[in-house]
Formats: sequence, C-alpha cells, structure tokens
Amino acid sequence: MPQTDADLLILGAGPAGLTAAQYGARANLRVLVVEELAPGGQALFIDTLENYPGYLASDPGTGKSGFEFAQNMHRQATTFGARFITQTAQALHKEGDIFTLTLENGEPLRGLAVIVATGAKHRLLDISGELEFAGKGVSYCATCDGPFFKGKRLFVVGGGDMACDEAQFLSHLSSQVVLVHRRDRFRAQKALAERVLHNPHITVRFNTRLQEIRGEKKVSSLVLGNTLTGESYEEAGDAVFICVGTIPQTSLVPQVQKDEQGYIITDQGMATSIAGIFCAGDVRACPFRQVVVAAGEGAVAAHSAAAYIDRITESGAAGEAL
Repeated sequence: MPQTDADLLILGAGPAGLTAAQYGARANLRVLVVEELAPGGQALFIDTLENYPGYLASDPGTGKSGFEFAQNMHRQATTFGARFITQTAQALHKEGDIFTLTLENGEPLRGLAVIVATGAKHRLLDISGELEFAGKGVSYCATCDGPFFKGKRLFVVGGGDMACDEAQFLSHLSSQVVLVHRRDRFRAQKALAERVLHNPHITVRFNTRLQEIRGEKKVSSLVLGNTLTGESYEEAGDAVFICVGTIPQTSLVPQVQKDEQGYIITDQGMATSIAGIFCAGDVRACPFRQVVVAAGEGAVAAHSAAAYIDRITESGAAGEAL
C-alpha cells in the first residue's frame, strides 16, 4: 500500500467531525482533520447546550455553551491523537485505494478513507440590503455579533431551532428583541418555542416577512410585510439576525448520491455511494439535525471507515476512481 499522510481524512470539525476524529484516533487510525474555520461548526451558535445527554442547563457544573462544548470535543480528539489543519479544501480525488485532498495552498494530503462532515452554510434571504449591510448590522450568528448590539433594537428572522436559540441569546443582551416568522407557528422544538413565547424580552410576530433592509452606513430600519394582508411597513432596528435554514456543503464530492435538497445519502453505516467516502452531520440527508445526532453519526462513520480501511489494507482491493 502506498504511503499516505493519514489513514483517515476528515473534512470539517463540527460535532460530527470532532466525534469521528476521536473515535477514529481511538481505533488506532492516523486521523487528520481539515477545517477552514474554528472547530465547532453550527454548535458555536448555541447559547446554552441543554438537550445533549448529560448536560443540564440549570447545573453550573454541566451546563455549557456551544463554544465550550466544541472546545472540549477538540481537546478530547487531540488527546487521543487526532491532528488538525486549518485550511480550505479545494478538491478531492481518488485513484485506486488512495484519496488525495488538495488544499487551498496547493498542498496535497493523501488518505485511505474520507469522512465528509462539512456541514451546511446559512441560507440567504436574497433581499435588498442583505449583502450591502453584512457585518454592518446584518448577521447570521448572534453569539458572534450580538455583544456589539447590547441594549439595541434587534430583529431575528426564522422559525426553527436556530432562530429560537438566537433570539434567546439576544434576549440576554437586549430587552428589545423581535422575532419574525413568515408562517403562523414555529418549526422549532416545542420546548424552545415555548421559552421564546414566554420570554418578556422577545416579541414574536407570526405571518411576517422581512422584505428589505435599509440604512446608510449601517442598518437603521427594516421593511416588513404581513403575509396575510399584504401590508408593508417600515420599522426602526439596529441589527437583524437571519436564521432561515442552511445549504449543504457538498462541492468536494459532487459525484456522491444526494437527495432532492442536495444532502448526501448514506446507508446505516454512513457509507456514501462511493467506496471509502463516508458522511456525517448536517451535510447528510437526515430528518433530524441536532448535535447529538451529528455526534452519533460521526462515531458510526469512524467505525465504518476503520472497518473499510482494514478490508482494503488486508485485501488490496482496487477502488473506484472519482
């Protein structure tokens, strides 16, 4: 077998990638994780991680933010021997049994198996002012940018778990949080939705759509529309946090089988349609995207990847080319 930089290459260091790194390293694999930003992925946006088994939000000893959780996972993986590289991956190719991952700096990394845990990126509203005021009052991460707007009038757009989490976090920074959702009810888990509805610092407006973001050098007002009456009106606001879904990041593996929304399809062992490529986390086709699900998928993917590596190293079976 030709020499490689790692046995297992993991693309992405969210909860799925971090768990896969830990389990892969514990299986005595040489694990190399490539992440273009900081370890944690979407978990970094969680104010308080309260629905992960064993984590009690009310207990100072166990309640943690998503950032703290991600830091612990990263330390755990490195303790077991996983290595991390902060780089953007540009291309992935397979020749025989060897995968070659080309980084943005041109460096090639070679491995025997790959776990795609690249997650999903924020979906844009595609409205006037959204791109113009990005970083100037338009944000997709309350935990990242919320502290810049303490005491200000803040808007959150969306109706899922992330929107409710973001609104909750912002309610600690301001008593003027407005959550707008185009439908007549939340898509979020019941516990999250109830907490938002009963939070005195959050005003919820259902059947409301954000139509335009206005300002000069920064956001100063929003144009909102009632989806039932068609009425539009302008309202003052200092910042808007957009949480309207995600787009799976699959550009490195265009040939693998995907569903209609573009998420990667796998079997129960997290194997994709291409031998040696496994998948876990938010980039995978799954009806329930949660940290605990991503972690479980990462563990299964690492276990399956280890078994696959054992098979090819023992048999020398030829792989298919990408």
